[in-house]
Amino acid sequence: PYYVRINQNLFLEAYLHSSDPRLTLFLDSCVASPTRHNFTTRSYAIIKNGCVKDPTYYEYYSPHNHIRRFKFNAFQFIQSNPEVYLQCELVVCRAFDYSSRCYQGCVRRPKREASS
Repeated sequence: PYYVRINQNLFLEAYLHSSDPRLTLFLDSCVASPTRHNFTTRSYAIIKNGCVKDPTYYEYYSPHNHIRRFKFNAFQFIQSNPEVYLQCELVVCRAFDYSSRCYQGCVRRPKREASS
């Protein structure tokens, strides 16, 4: 466990352990949950499909493609345990493959039309 106070900045770094400089890393999703076993109900999206959902999120510059650094403010779920669990999904792509998921950035899904 990592202990922080509410509204304190929480700094994270994702690192791809590879000697191949032709790989790049993309942070696709980061979700917080009050339980470690369920990241769908009562969850809070910090990033979803590459789109920032939390206004306190900030990504820092990294001189390396295989490192992603970011931060957001720590929070607590109301009326629950004081623990918050974080699950992040990252994508590994070939560097400079502009058709890959890493270079698409924020992907907004189109809304479906309701039938009459």
